[in-house]
Amino acid sequence: MKKDTKVIHAGQNKKRNSGIVNTPVYHASTVVFSNTAEMLDAQDRSIKKREKHLFYGRRGTPTHWTLQEAISELEGASDTFLTPSGLSACTLAIMGCVKAGDHLLVTDSVYEPTRGFCDSFLNGFGVETTYFDPLIGAGIASVMKSNTKAVFCESPGSHTFEVQDLPAIAQAAHAKGALVLVDNTWASPLYCQPLKLGCDISIQAATKYVVGHSDAMVGTIAVNDAGLPGVAKAISAVGITLAADEAYLATRGLRTLSVRLKQHHENAMKVALWLQSRPEVKRVLFPALPNDPGYALWKRDFSGATGLLGVVFKRTSAEAVTAMIDGMELFPLGFSWGGFESLIAPSNPSRSVARTARPWTEPAPGVRIHVGLEDPDDLIVDLEKGLARFNKALV
Repeated sequence: MKKDTKVIHAGQNKKRNSGIVNTPVYHASTVVFSNTAEMLDAQDRSIKKREKHLFYGRRGTPTHWTLQEAISELEGASDTFLTPSGLSACTLAIMGCVKAGDHLLVTDSVYEPTRGFCDSFLNGFGVETTYFDPLIGAGIASVMKSNTKAVFCESPGSHTFEVQDLPAIAQAAHAKGALVLVDNTWASPLYCQPLKLGCDISIQAATKYVVGHSDAMVGTIAVNDAGLPGVAKAISAVGITLAADEAYLATRGLRTLSVRLKQHHENAMKVALWLQSRPEVKRVLFPALPNDPGYALWKRDFSGATGLLGVVFKRTSAEAVTAMIDGMELFPLGFSWGGFESLIAPSNPSRSVARTARPWTEPAPGVRIHVGLEDPDDLIVDLEKGLARFNKALV
């Protein structure tokens, strides 16, 4: 099936759901059994054989299985684990790959809370983290150590939007016995499948494009056979689970992911091209632009672009960026992205806490923009007014 069809039908099990199109919300903790043999069989099937079989609420219900199976099909994964947030998906995936005494490599463009987890929590448990140039490609082999067990990528990066050469990184890392994890939230499983590019674990903050409506927190960890045992062990040991209501909302959002992403792509491209023409703008950080440094890799590995982009100004100041943002009408200031609505936020990757391996030398602050599903002409009018305020405050 082509992806537009697959996203509609992936994970559906009409027999299991008694013919219901959207799997109902199963609120469940205790599951009771007719006899001891039935209980032991359910335990064996759920835990040892990893079947989608009712045993205990934390082990999943049909509500969870529908989303897990759908994500696995879209990602090309052996299995998918669900978590209560994108950050928990990142941290639990890492915990499934390293232990005390191990070394972890992390892209310097990583989502900042993931960096915080590595620098504080992991460091306290005896795991060393080294950050690497996002553009290192096959050169990742030169920064690996004998105890490097995992390489964590994010492509494109959260604020600087570098596209990483995932096949080259995966080949080099696997040659030295390390697993490769990718935060693939920007593209969603519809526009990029890291497992098909040679990586072992693909992570989504499904809070964003999969949910699509800014009303649920969900993380997904899709794994191949190599990544499965460690992540399964970490999830089970920590006892993390996703509420059934959130799983339902994510599945409902998933069904319209294809049509939404097409509009995000179209809108973002129109806004990006307009921004690129503005005299105030030095660079628009958006891999789908032909003049973007990551365009060739994006064209090779991605089948589309989404709505998140960055703007670097030729001259800037905190006061000018604040003046621009505080007067926006269609771009409210807020964390996260990926919903139907447009958003804007200041961006300053040059801060030392944000970059350590490859310092960000572009003028800062800039802005990070999520282009939503509004009419792009209206968005451009709002941005034009915002840039007028920016210029006035800059003088």
